[in-house]
Amino acid sequence: MSRVIVVGGGWAGLAAAVELCCHHIPVLLLESAKQLGGRARSVSILDVQVDNGQHLMIGAYRDMLYLLNTLGIKEEDVFQRQALELIMKSPVNTNFCLKTPNLPAPIHLLWALTSAIGLSVKERWQAIRMSIQLALMPPVENDKPLSELLKRTGQSEQIIKKLWEPLCLSMLNTPIDMASSIVFKQVLQEVFSHHRHDSDLLIPRTDLGTLLPEPAHTYINQNGGEIRINHRVTELQIEKDRVTGIKLASGESIMTNHIVLATSDSACQRLLAPHPALASIAAKLAQFKHAPICTVYLRYRPDIQLESPMIGLLDTTAQWIFDRRITGNPGLMAVVISSVGPHMNLDNDELIEHVANEIASLYPHWPAPQEGHVIREKRATLLCQAGINALRPEHTTPVKGCWLAGDYTATGFPSVLEGAVRSGLNCARLIKNR
Repeated sequence: MSRVIVVGGGWAGLAAAVELCCHHIPVLLLESAKQLGGRARSVSILDVQVDNGQHLMIGAYRDMLYLLNTLGIKEEDVFQRQALELIMKSPVNTNFCLKTPNLPAPIHLLWALTSAIGLSVKERWQAIRMSIQLALMPPVENDKPLSELLKRTGQSEQIIKKLWEPLCLSMLNTPIDMASSIVFKQVLQEVFSHHRHDSDLLIPRTDLGTLLPEPAHTYINQNGGEIRINHRVTELQIEKDRVTGIKLASGESIMTNHIVLATSDSACQRLLAPHPALASIAAKLAQFKHAPICTVYLRYRPDIQLESPMIGLLDTTAQWIFDRRITGNPGLMAVVISSVGPHMNLDNDELIEHVANEIASLYPHWPAPQEGHVIREKRATLLCQAGINALRPEHTTPVKGCWLAGDYTATGFPSVLEGAVRSGLNCARLIKNR
């Protein structure tokens, strides 16, 4: 068998390449950028290595944990695992806290909602009823925005603001008045319906580059694969609806029988569009919209720390604060703002000042931050709108030997790292079985 060419060195491409190498299938991975990792990579700012956007993993990320295990990485070496605890703080309103006990799923969620702090008795029962309805809801084709479903099931404004909206933004990176009810339900079922530890928080102890791209690079090289960075694929070569190779920006052509397109959805669309057999997929990809994520890094004195590794915020522009002490950077806070909003109209200095002032209102005893840095990923994820599943392609295509991998494919997950890894593994296993 000729080498499988994997186009793209993000988490989907790396997962595909590692899985193929694991089964002794020769691989050539081509990445157009200067480093691996795609939209989940390490960058150097404020004299330290951080992530281009703060990420949080959960116990339900089974494919990601499988991949790390394949690379010989022990979970306890790279993650701090803890039971789900949502601490939501507001400068103007009642705080909210939810913590899952050591009980079987889904009882642990129902107990957590029953004992949640910051909700009235009526609101607790509303949340429990909604959770049960989501768990029992049969598959439906007529997708609706999540806000419609919440209102139809009688969820109050307070419980929407304190629970459902933060969950939706953190999982789908999409406002609730646009978000897909079907995808939201799928994620909640994966997280809360099977095993208690699926809802655990996996807080990275290291930067994303050290977590996956670097060990994956080493594994691929040591197991018969090859990686070339700064190599941009500009054309798919297809004859009689069969893959024959690819062409690079340098003019070089490489022959192969199998290509895994693990690029962004927009780059994939450009490669597919010229080929009649793939034009319908390209047309669907062209309809995707994207949502940004802003991460504001603030450096405080080393003795400054949160009461928990992660705190949620209500009634503020900032939505989550992560204490980077766990990564060996005491005093460094990563403040996350998901999706669109007025903050996108602020320049970096204005946004740093605005976020620092919001944190000061919650922690008035903290000194002012010593410095700050903003990272804006304008196309961080797909905008997970109602009806998006109708646009998401499968891994197979009408062209033999052409495979699609990426967080935009039909994985059942929103546009998150687990979805990217799952798609890459699925493609590799399909190729192995063929």
